Amino acid sequence: MGSKLSVDESVQVVIVGGGFAGIAAANQLKSSGIPFVLVDIRDAFHHNVAALRASVESGFARKTFISYKDSYQGNFKQGRVVGINLQNNIVVLENNEEIHFSHLIIATGSDGPFPGKFNTFATREMAIQIYEDLVKQVQNAKHVVVVGGGSAGVEMAAELKTDYPDKEVTLIHSRVALADVELLPRVRQTIKEILLQKGVRLVLGQRVSNLDELTLNTVQENMKLQLDKDSEVITADLVLCCTGLKINSSCYVDAFGDKVASDGALKVNDHLQVEGHNNIYAVGDCADLRGPKMAYLAGLHAQLAVTNIIHSLMKKPLKTYKAGPVSMLLSMGRNDGTGQFNGHYMGRYCVTLLKSRDLFVSKSWKEMGQKMPK
Repeated sequence: MGSKLSVDESVQVVIVGGGFAGIAAANQLKSSGIPFVLVDIRDAFHHNVAALRASVESGFARKTFISYKDSYQGNFKQGRVVGINLQNNIVVLENNEEIHFSHLIIATGSDGPFPGKFNTFATREMAIQIYEDLVKQVQNAKHVVVVGGGSAGVEMAAELKTDYPDKEVTLIHSRVALADVELLPRVRQTIKEILLQKGVRLVLGQRVSNLDELTLNTVQENMKLQLDKDSEVITADLVLCCTGLKINSSCYVDAFGDKVASDGALKVNDHLQVEGHNNIYAVGDCADLRGPKMAYLAGLHAQLAVTNIIHSLMKKPLKTYKAGPVSMLLSMGRNDGTGQFNGHYMGRYCVTLLKSRDLFVSKSWKEMGQKMPK
């Protein structure tokens, strides 16, 4: 990092997707002096690790969207990639614009329901306002139901109860154990204890059978949530959905055919190259790799991909990706948290200091070379 590489004028790396993997790749390419173009449908990076707090705390959303243009100037292009021409090494945008690449990094990530994800063609100011509008809905609600008890769901419920301890908050999860299956049993049990201590009502081992019929993210009196395993009906006036992540594969699925796994992820080799394509890399959520989908891992993938691009240009051996033990920190509101590092349990106080207070937003602003608003 930091040393400039002299490259042929034919070299141009195109990065499709400006999430955590995309900006990690862009920052390393910028530092190395390698020409690149970052393409994303938004005009600002979304630090969605903090999206749930932006849903409950007014003014926080402004810290979670960081302008691409201010960081990458002419190396950023806002647009939607609709296709990849592998014969001519061209990325095709929705407006029919074509961008040539010598190397391609696919970092399209995953999509899911708002507020945990925000994958909409929008300006930074529009995106911020949408979160501010949700904060007002939360403030006006008396009983909030969070559907889904994975990592996003448990963090959402904790954020709600931290900022609004007097509100009724119910978390409904289809499994009995909360959060990700890759987590240690002790971590998952601690998550349950924190939620109960905060006063969250847990409805476990059940699904909401009429979720498609409900209005999400908007206060509506007497919404009735039907459970699939008993006759109980839960009445709420605000429903937030934290389920159903899906790989963003639409821009590449036609191009790569049998290199696309059943879930939409791209099959990669040990160097994170898409199988059969030594100049194309898949990183982050859209790479078919074992383990949880995490911002931290996405960044590691991207750094390895850029390193291997540099090595290929210098005729040096490529580096191999090796997944280590799972590290995952969960913020349970700004005053609590739990998790594990390299497969070992981390205490609540340590996680609170490391993640929960700041949610790493200042880190993203610093990496993108900008000053975070107060």
